[in-house]
Amino acid sequence: IAATARDGGMLNVAMRPQRRNAVSVLLLLDIGGSMDDHVAAAEALFGAARAEFKHLVHAYFHNFTYDTVWTHARRQPGDAIALQDLINRHGPHWRVVIVGDAAMHPWEILAAGGCNERWNEEPGQVWFGRLAAHFPHLAWINPVPRAQWPHTQSIGLVRQLVEDRMYPLTLAGLEDGMKMLAK
Repeated sequence: IAATARDGGMLNVAMRPQRRNAVSVLLLLDIGGSMDDHVAAAEALFGAARAEFKHLVHAYFHNFTYDTVWTHARRQPGDAIALQDLINRHGPHWRVVIVGDAAMHPWEILAAGGCNERWNEEPGQVWFGRLAAHFPHLAWINPVPRAQWPHTQSIGLVRQLVEDRMYPLTLAGLEDGMKMLAK
């Protein structure tokens, strides 16, 4: 409007590209088991996030991160990606958002062979440590209400591993998590 007024009323169309968030996000979604109750909320988050970021890569896991994640929720062998490959493909400037209820038997985090779907040579916490070491900007979004977190031992373990960067899947929780990731 200002340009048109300066040009004596001649229409001057000034095109600007749509502003997009330049942040690159790796979204890891827990699926199956106890997460079935939270699928709708997780899908809504994923749907909203898809259009917001310049780069958004998503992968799926069940209960906890081990040596493999999947590109599709069905978690078939052809959809598998080695977690180390995912780490190698994305630099440490990427923000990692993990959505999961962190509800599992503690040995799934702490023990070799703890994965309930197959044998894992190294405990989940080892693989999670590699992920967290490579991506310093990492947040865990938990759909379980915060008041219930102290009642599940595995949630406490995961909170320790994420250095208390666990946030509830609420508007306030998401806002707090995103502020932390922006630092």
